[in-house]
Amino acid sequence: MPTRSARTAWNGGLQDGSGQVELTSSGVGTYDVSFPKRAADDADGTTSPEELVAAAHSACYAMQLSALIAEAGGTPQALEVKADVTLGPDKEAGGFKLTGILLTVRGEVDGLDEAGFKEAAEKAKAGCPISKALTGVEITLDAALEG
Repeated sequence: MPTRSARTAWNGGLQDGSGQVELTSSGVGTYDVSFPKRAADDADGTTSPEELVAAAHSACYAMQLSALIAEAGGTPQALEVKADVTLGPDKEAGGFKLTGILLTVRGEVDGLDEAGFKEAAEKAKAGCPISKALTGVEITLDAALEG
């Protein structure tokens, strides 16, 4: 399997500095990052490590869930996955840490009932590579079929 890369160029200190993160493997973009905007309610056009983790987790989870639905005998028609990643203080080690991830998935699936879908959804939460990488963070799941 290939290795994927991103690169960040940072200038200045934590509070007065800023940077740009470049998705170098795909070349799809370069995005501004800033700690004050990372910690603010309004990101104001910048991304953050938490948003990038959320993007990675939602995409990985959707892929894993689609595979597990098929293994269970279903056919995924559409999956809508949202990942909410929360940053908070690390009371034990100081600084900050990811304090939780909420995965919300709504699916349109042929051939599986609600119980079968939720079982596949739980297995995907545990089995997707990004979930495995984030075992130190509490990951919760809200899964339901639509339609």
